[in-house]
Amino acid sequence: MRSPMRGLYAAVAVLCVAPLAAGCSGESEGAGQEEILLLPSASAGPEPFTASTVTPGAPPALPPVASAPKSPSGSGVTLRTLSGATPGLYAGTQQVGDCDVARQAGLLAADRDKARAFAEAAEVERSGVAAHLRGLTPVVLRADIRVTGHGFHDGSAVARQAVLQAGTAILVDQYGAPRVRCASGAPLKEPVAARAATVTKGKAWPGYRADRTLVIKPAGQPVNNLLLVSVVDSGWIERPTGTDGADDARPASLPPVDPAQVFADPGRTEQDGAADSAGAEGASPPPPAGEPQAVPPAPPVGPDLPAAPQPDLPPDPVQGGPDLMEPEPADPGPGMGADGGAGADPVLPEPVEPYGPAPEFPAEGDALQR
Repeated sequence: MRSPMRGLYAAVAVLCVAPLAAGCSGESEGAGQEEILLLPSASAGPEPFTASTVTPGAPPALPPVASAPKSPSGSGVTLRTLSGATPGLYAGTQQVGDCDVARQAGLLAADRDKARAFAEAAEVERSGVAAHLRGLTPVVLRADIRVTGHGFHDGSAVARQAVLQAGTAILVDQYGAPRVRCASGAPLKEPVAARAATVTKGKAWPGYRADRTLVIKPAGQPVNNLLLVSVVDSGWIERPTGTDGADDARPASLPPVDPAQVFADPGRTEQDGAADSAGAEGASPPPPAGEPQAVPPAPPVGPDLPAAPQPDLPPDPVQGGPDLMEPEPADPGPGMGADGGAGADPVLPEPVEPYGPAPEFPAEGDALQR
């Protein structure tokens, strides 16, 4: 059973990842800049691996997404990171797979070079590509997300940082993490930290804002059932992982969050606290996991009465790698609107109690900082 990847979770940066991988096609638009490739939901994008295997269907109703807060230094925003086990993170159609997994496997099997490149990027054996795909679950994004995508160039998989539009059909693994983009057959991985200012490549879709882009972190342990939001009636669907929708059911126990409010609370974010080399300096890390946080003294309750006792906070449930912060993006790329960058007013999250995932959906995560 493959354990979740715990690499660095990056900010909006997306390019052929020239500083990180050789053989990138194309050039960045300026010295020291990294590209963010914007991929609309229906577009194959540059250099696809296969033809689209998306199953036609109704698009999901898109819920409001709260803007990310400013980073401590004010040089960017702290990107919100959610666990792949979060109820309502994805949408779906009852009893219908949003990708044709069998066709996807067949298209790759028909091209040895693409199958080999896919296997290398997905970190699976060449002979195990079909089995890998059959173990994934088709879902639809309900928010724009940041990923490392890939293109097939000169016989190899080329990593490109990218933003996938809400409404994109993808395949996720047993940890709820994005692994394949169905419109292009491209393998997906966690995003990589930006090391320089970023520019966008491609035309932004209506409603796109960099500070409302999310990062999905693999859950801390395998997820037996994903809780999806129905594209038909906005109700809940329980989909066993590794199935194509045939075993969908209505969950016996509903999660304590309205499907329309999953992304509306900026406090519903996995957080850590350290800074990345591309971000602000001097951010204070949080207390180590498992230790109570200090609480300021309570005000006196009367001239002759002792101060109220200081409550002990529960241990910090988050354990993981450091947060990453991105630098402020450079000038917007082609097609970006005036509000398409990370210049929104800061939204500082209020401390909240985790809303409590369903029994089979343990929440875990790191904050991605930009």
